[in-house]
Amino acid sequence: METSKIEELIKAGIPDARATVTGDGRHFEAAVISAAFEGKSLIQRHRMVLDTVQAQIASDELHALSITSAKTPDELG
Repeated sequence: METSKIEELIKAGIPDARATVTGDGRHFEAAVISAAFEGKSLIQRHRMVLDTVQAQIASDELHALSITSAKTPDELG
C-alpha cells in the first residue's frame, strides 16, 4: 500500500485533516492535524484515524499504522 493512499483514506474519513504518512509498504506512521480532534482525548483521536483505514487493516492490505501525532491546528501553536 502506498503512503499517498493512506493519506487519501484519512482525509476522506476526516475531511479537514492534513495527514503525513511514512512507511515501508506494510508498516506505516501517520501524523494527523484536524480541527475535528478538538475536545477529544488522545485515545479518541487515534480511534478516529484508525477508523479511516479499518477495512485495509481487516483485509491485511495494511498491516500496521502507528499514529505519531494527532493534534488540532491550535495545538501546533
